[in-house]
Amino acid sequence: MTRRLLIRATGAARPGQLAGLGQALARSGARLLDINQSVTFGMVSLEALVGLERDSDLESALNEAGDSLGLDVQAIQVSAEDYQRWSVQASEPRLILTLLAPHLPAGILAEVGALTAEHGLTVELIHRLSGREALDGGVPPFGACVECWLRGEEVDLDILREKALALGAMHGVDIAIQEDSIWRRHRRLVCFDMDSTLIQAEVIDELARRHGVYEDVAAVTERAMRGELDFQQSFRERMAKLKGLDESVLAEIAEELPLMDGVERLMKHLKRLGYRTAILSGGFTYFARHLQEKLGFDEIHANELVIENGKVTGEVREPILDASRKAELLHEIAAREGLAMEQTIAVGDGANDLKMLATAGLGIAFRAKPLVRSQARQSISTLGIDAVLYLMGYRQGDLEDDSRAG
Repeated sequence: MTRRLLIRATGAARPGQLAGLGQALARSGARLLDINQSVTFGMVSLEALVGLERDSDLESALNEAGDSLGLDVQAIQVSAEDYQRWSVQASEPRLILTLLAPHLPAGILAEVGALTAEHGLTVELIHRLSGREALDGGVPPFGACVECWLRGEEVDLDILREKALALGAMHGVDIAIQEDSIWRRHRRLVCFDMDSTLIQAEVIDELARRHGVYEDVAAVTERAMRGELDFQQSFRERMAKLKGLDESVLAEIAEELPLMDGVERLMKHLKRLGYRTAILSGGFTYFARHLQEKLGFDEIHANELVIENGKVTGEVREPILDASRKAELLHEIAAREGLAMEQTIAVGDGANDLKMLATAGLGIAFRAKPLVRSQARQSISTLGIDAVLYLMGYRQGDLEDDSRAG
């Protein structure tokens, strides 16, 4: 009859410890069923589940090995019932919970622990994706990020995310919850809204200011927000008020567009890692093309301004790129590239992006209004747009080390 033991070894990490413990297990005829090891601040923690088919003095062999290796070693008997429970838990769905903020307050751990326990979830693993904080305690350059792996029976993700959103708002922390799957590590297409996502501006507002019609355009926008106009109606009305704007103003605004925090770093890594990138914007191709040339997007889709004799006519070429068209384009690009929708990512900030965010395998509301954050599956508000890399599961150290090596 198989006897199962959980071997736990802890102590100051040094070379040769795994080899020494492995030799002790081999001499006892043990079979390795599971193993996990981590080193934190120079202290090693190793847990191994082993099976024994014959009687042996494994405990003595391990203690002897531990003494020579500087490790405290325990051997804990695992009952058939506990082993069965572990096997069932290992087959349960896994969720990935990510904490992001300029600094992570210690209190958030207790709150997250209580939230996950309330939903019957076990914290299986916690690891840091961000770099280490500087000795002077300053804000880390790319923020702080910790990823937690959760395991448990299926939960109502909408309710869990709603509670996580409220909890994060209390502590100034973004809390993202994703279902783990093979697709999470094989995303290949990233699509972005432009205004207030890739740039820190709404271009149509800037055009209106230069043309002296900002208040008129803002009034149309307000009517649309009240539901009196749909996107296409409001877009046509706002465009009409730009009639006569000199084309030279477009070039001036394009050169002055303030990029969103972290966008250059994000695009550098996405291009280097082989992702296809696209802009899907309800704004204008004139400015999207400028960003494409500057940042290297593979393709752009936006609305085409009609310009005649150096002046904006106030018209726009059909079809107008609205919320539905954004979602359609995401589907079309994925199909053209031979990708499953689970391999797509969409990032945006407005209600006009919600259909696109819902369609993507990973939809992220970035610095969005509360209504959009509440409806999107994931959101980032506390860090720059390069924090998208954290939700993709990348470690800062791996990205920066690989970038230097290249």
